[in-house]
Amino acid sequence: MSNPRRTLGLKRLALAGAALAIGLTATIADAQAERVRWKLHAAYASNIPIIGDTPTMLVDTIEKASGGSFRIKHFEPGALVPGNSYYDPVSSGAVDAAFGTPGFNVNKNFAYAFFASVPFGPRAGEYLAWMRYGGGEEMAREMYARDNIRFYVCGIAPPETSGWFRKEIKTLDDLRGLKMRFFGLGAKVMEKFGVSTQLLAGGDIYPALELGSIDATEFSMPVTDKGYGFYQIAKHNYFPGWHQQSTINELLVNQDAYKALSDAHKELLAAGCDRATLYMFVKGEASQYDAIKFHQSKGVTIHRWTDEQLAQFEAAWKEVIAEEIAGNEDAKRIWASYSKFREDYAVWRDNGYLK
Repeated sequence: MSNPRRTLGLKRLALAGAALAIGLTATIADAQAERVRWKLHAAYASNIPIIGDTPTMLVDTIEKASGGSFRIKHFEPGALVPGNSYYDPVSSGAVDAAFGTPGFNVNKNFAYAFFASVPFGPRAGEYLAWMRYGGGEEMAREMYARDNIRFYVCGIAPPETSGWFRKEIKTLDDLRGLKMRFFGLGAKVMEKFGVSTQLLAGGDIYPALELGSIDATEFSMPVTDKGYGFYQIAKHNYFPGWHQQSTINELLVNQDAYKALSDAHKELLAAGCDRATLYMFVKGEASQYDAIKFHQSKGVTIHRWTDEQLAQFEAAWKEVIAEEIAGNEDAKRIWASYSKFREDYAVWRDNGYLK
């Protein structure tokens, strides 16, 4: 004969078990719904110091901070798309995201160069201040959004060297006729001195130097250039990097992929890029002197442009910027914002910092 109380208890247990199962199923479904799996193209090889390891640190940070719910698979240059050619794949959604610099996108709109580096431009603090609080980031996002892309500042590099040359440059007349890899707005300046410039991806530069396709190159900071081995061919390294006193790196995200993220994942993406920005700048500052000493030990002569030569470069830059903003409305409004911020900032820069 059955026990009514026992039967009732079993029914309650069964109902509780069913409820728990339904709850667990819902929880698992919610977790799975929030799982994000992205592909990230990197413009720089991961074994290259600072600019190459920053995106690997970024994806690792996001995965760990999200508890594994947001995972981004890092792909080396060429694995998905060629090194610098990531704009269209991100726009179309062929890749979810890409890490590089706005200067690689000048074939789409030359105004993107202003969000990468400006000749005779600001140090990192001033540049980031304009981007975040002076309107630069807002304008960049508006431009990229036209092509279904979300933009993030995701790194800033310290000053670069301004060139690796096979032969010493005694006067700027020695530049005439050289074929040189050069970046962004600075390339337009070098062309004023008779240099034939081209923008090569990092991994393509050494072979071009070795084969003689180019006579000289600039690329990045000394520690990064060390990773590419330019010192093995070009024994004259010139400073300062007047064309890139600081260089912003970017994370571009397909807008549809971005919109599909939860609010928590969106915040994590932004926080990850802020961490990457701090890492790139501070690690970059800490790494240069050893690289310069290394280059000197390999027979590289470190040169510094004379004040007169820098004045000639700056005069050419003023010609270039007048020409560029005349033919590009985006460039005109960005330059106006940038210039106004620098003008206002000057009272702080000139009084707050040692000369």
